[in-house]
Amino acid sequence: MIKEKPNNDCAICFVTLCCPAPEFPILEKQNWLIHLHYIRKDYEACKAVIKEQLQETQGLCEYAIYVQALILRLEGNIQESLELFQTCAVLSPQSADNLKQVARSLFLLGKHKAATEVYNEAAKLNQKDWEICHNLGVCYIYLKQFNKAQDQLQSALHLNRHDLTYMMLGRIHLLEGDVDKAIEVYKKAVEFSPENTELLTTLGLLYLQLGIYQKAFEHLGNALTYDPANYKAILAAGSMMQAHGDFDVALTKYRVVACAVPESPPLWNNIGMCFFGKKKYVAAISCLKRANYLAPFDWKILYNLGLVHLTMQQYASAFHFLSAAINFRPKMGELYMLLAVALTNLDDTENAKRAYTEAARLDLCNPLVNLNYAVLLYNQGEKRGALAQYQEVERKVSLLKDGSALEFDPEMVETAQKLGAALQVGEALVWTKPVKDATSKHRTTSSSKAASSQQPLGSNQALGQAMSSAAARRTLPSGAGGTAQLTKPPSLPLEPEPAVEASPAEAPAQIREK
Repeated sequence: MIKEKPNNDCAICFVTLCCPAPEFPILEKQNWLIHLHYIRKDYEACKAVIKEQLQETQGLCEYAIYVQALILRLEGNIQESLELFQTCAVLSPQSADNLKQVARSLFLLGKHKAATEVYNEAAKLNQKDWEICHNLGVCYIYLKQFNKAQDQLQSALHLNRHDLTYMMLGRIHLLEGDVDKAIEVYKKAVEFSPENTELLTTLGLLYLQLGIYQKAFEHLGNALTYDPANYKAILAAGSMMQAHGDFDVALTKYRVVACAVPESPPLWNNIGMCFFGKKKYVAAISCLKRANYLAPFDWKILYNLGLVHLTMQQYASAFHFLSAAINFRPKMGELYMLLAVALTNLDDTENAKRAYTEAARLDLCNPLVNLNYAVLLYNQGEKRGALAQYQEVERKVSLLKDGSALEFDPEMVETAQKLGAALQVGEALVWTKPVKDATSKHRTTSSSKAASSQQPLGSNQALGQAMSSAAARRTLPSGAGGTAQLTKPPSLPLEPEPAVEASPAEAPAQIREK
């Protein structure tokens, strides 16, 4: 006979009820409440719950530490947040998110090299994270390792296409001075995100920099369609109108911008140059001085102030502002040329000669420098030096004509012909076709290249270069046709600056001579 095994279930249940298992603290039991307070931005309540949670868990709750570090970083305590994120990385060494936050804090502290090392460690844990590749590319940009930055940003785009990645990739090409590649990148970005006003504005500014006004107007117009209050696009559109002489329309645009960014130096500079074009010189100086107050180290504003004061025959003030501009742009020949104008009219001939010599040394393409210098030397009775400068003018003009189809300012041609007759060298064939404004608008001079390479897109620093078409007192003898006077009013600088940053396009401005 088989005996049945006794049933001990009741006994087991009785023992369990009488002797319950010891309670251990649940590390994550209040994580939901911490998360709720954080997303509601109720940071004080969130920190109170975090403090309670960390006391219960003896500082071992990873999520509570993580959120506390995020709050500290939002409050500006970057170093403290870094230490807490490092604690999270110790508690969970296989978490790529913790390493990403450590690298982010290092980046905010300016430790870009250390940040790249941590991001590379995070990439080993998660090789398909768009954010890691993108941030690595940004770190390499700050380290000026542009090839590595491009590789990382391209990898990020393969993983996931984002507007921000396109913008950073375009920025690299602009930093390298390759505007064409930057345009290609931004065109792809606009195809991917056609309603992104920042991309549209940046692309429009790049076309504006290259002088492709139709496409520039198209993209800026699209940006304004999606965001009528986009002040960058409005400012750029206004500068295009300003460059084409529509001063009143441009001022109407600038009034809209003034409501959005009343303390913008480029805005007040452009307004000042609009008044300059309308020959309202007192209003121009007032606006330009406000721009100078807002941006005292902007050489373009100082340049334009010097230009306006020269036009008003206030030569001491012009000397002051042009000298200040030269301190910021010591390799720009046009500044020395305008400074020589002021010195000539202040009867400081020796320093004027030095300024012209420096201008001729720095600017190897602009014949105006040598022409003005030749006039000064002739007026001082130095015919041999004047002849040498005149020959240099002809050489530069010949090179410019061979390089591309140029148009020359008739006033400049007339002055050169008179000077040639006075020097008894005849009227050279190079001057026999007086056509409209040349060297001022020619966009391939060495000085304009320098200006273009040193100005980033995406910043919108609206001004441009004003170039003088003639800059010395001319008192040629009666045999040369009397005194030559240039009466053409100054024209305007052109938008933009750049982030992002874009370089201004050139526009001519001519000084009235006596």
